[in-house]
Amino acid sequence: MDEKGIIEPHIKSYVLRAGRMSDAQRRSYENFSPQFCIPFQNDPLDYKTAFGNENTVTVEIGFGMGVATAIIAEQNPGKNYLCLEVHRPGIGRLLWEIENRRLANIRIIEHDAAEVFEKMIRKNSAAALHIFFPDPWPKKRHHKRRLIKRPFTDVLAASLKSGAYLYMVTDWENYGEWALEELSNTIGLKNQYDGFAPRQDWRPQTKFEKKGLAKNHRVNELYFIKTDGE
Repeated sequence: MDEKGIIEPHIKSYVLRAGRMSDAQRRSYENFSPQFCIPFQNDPLDYKTAFGNENTVTVEIGFGMGVATAIIAEQNPGKNYLCLEVHRPGIGRLLWEIENRRLANIRIIEHDAAEVFEKMIRKNSAAALHIFFPDPWPKKRHHKRRLIKRPFTDVLAASLKSGAYLYMVTDWENYGEWALEELSNTIGLKNQYDGFAPRQDWRPQTKFEKKGLAKNHRVNELYFIKTDGE
């Protein structure tokens, strides 16, 4: 809603690209999406029904090709991972990883993350949020498309349980500084560090991170905690 009280249309933080799916990705998508993909719905998601257990749920926004996601899930079988992505080749690749690693703790929603949080993610329900290398939209005229900005960060904070964390990584310095300011000004979130966070050793290096490092980009990490009583 703008200053005149007019509701602004939702600006998507992504553009669907016509990426080619490999034969393996296509087979995995066709064979395993009915089991591991959850259709978008206008009602809150019941985690116990979706995963078949009461383990904590980490929500990941935009997993790319999903390799790092699969590694994290494999190393933490007692935690559930609800992964949001719109690019089908990446979904196919993560489904391939699920099959080959025999993972049971990942579910995927193929839909716009903003709408998923609005309709499907309950308040005070997530144990963590992972946002690794979101589209930086580097041109100033495109900054409005950036995912990490208020008021969406308020929605993200509301989805977290008390004591849960939000962990974001970007290799675009301007976006890192932007996100640091937006998250620092979000009620209910407190920076765990003084400025940017040190690298979290448990996070695998992603394809996008390797590309950024090859271009001498500095990788900035942000680690915020949901404070009590919010």
